[in-house]
Amino acid sequence: MRYLLFFKPYDVLSDFADPDGGDRSTLAQYVLAPGVQPAGRLDRDSEGLMLLTDDGGLAHRLTHPHYHMPKTYFVQVERIPDERALAALRRGVLVKGELTASAEVELLPQEPDLPPRPIGHPDSVPTAWLRIVLHEGKKRQIRHMTAAVGHPTLRLVRVAIGSLTLRGLAPGEWRELTEREVAALRGRRADAMWTP
Repeated sequence: MRYLLFFKPYDVLSDFADPDGGDRSTLAQYVLAPGVQPAGRLDRDSEGLMLLTDDGGLAHRLTHPHYHMPKTYFVQVERIPDERALAALRRGVLVKGELTASAEVELLPQEPDLPPRPIGHPDSVPTAWLRIVLHEGKKRQIRHMTAAVGHPTLRLVRVAIGSLTLRGLAPGEWRELTEREVAALRGRRADAMWTP
């Protein structure tokens, strides 16, 4: 079995081929490891940590909400959320008629240490960074959540899956998991506590 950590850059699909048959950037341009597939996805306009594997059982464990595998994100949003908005994100908000599960949400005191990327946002509008830990993963969930409380997402970077983090990887880079890291995932030691 193979287990790879990959730092997906912005504007790259979480697929090995463009499903529309186009020429958009895909995982195949970065990862040369036959047989592995993504265990979970990131939107094209999101960045960050992905696990690629040919171990279907572990992939299921990482992606199914029943196992409550925490995934940690740094999220840049428009304007500075007040305590009311943060509390709403923590307890869950309505997204497409469904209440999201409770989440850990923290307003970061400073910008996290991430590779820079322009966001095409007017300098006149302030922004803030949040640390959000989810135990579920619906399509574009964080973007819907922050929009629902009046703070649209400008940049979204997944920095951890369980105890695995982006540390040591630059955008477009990947590495094999160690035996210890695989054992930790299998044993559900999922204590993602990366702080900026």
